Amino acid sequence: MFSRTVFSSAFRATTRAVRPLPATASATRFLTPLQIRLLSQETRAAIDKAVATSPVVLFMKGTPETPQCGFSRASIQILGMQGVDPEKFTAFNVLEDNELRQGIKEYSEWPTIPQLYVDKEFIGGCDILMSMHQDGSLAKLLENKHVLVPAEETPSEPPK
Repeated sequence: MFSRTVFSSAFRATTRAVRPLPATASATRFLTPLQIRLLSQETRAAIDKAVATSPVVLFMKGTPETPQCGFSRASIQILGMQGVDPEKFTAFNVLEDNELRQGIKEYSEWPTIPQLYVDKEFIGGCDILMSMHQDGSLAKLLENKHVLVPAEETPSEPPK
């Protein structure tokens, strides 16, 4: 459905040195003690860059063509049903990089994957996407952000 890049070795290269940030209470709001660690400046910068790669960014397990969990599959299906323009969409496979897989949870303060960002703003996981899809707020958000496939002009006569 969508064909974009996955998180590459560039991410791994930028996240090798670990320099912890000061701890904050809000950064640990959703994390268990086993998940808590401090996000390095390099990891934070790499995720900032990833979130900015496209207007719609999904961190998922697997790829859009081959999702590796049901929640990632459902998220891709929802974005497809909504009509997200593939040119304005990028997906990152968190299974290819453990630093990304753990870092994105800390970055967003959200404990699960997949995670959707629209216009650099964290929207939520699959449960949030499903709820927004059902109540119409996702369609409105995506339309307002101009990330949908442009509507084709209606032909004057139907195709034969």
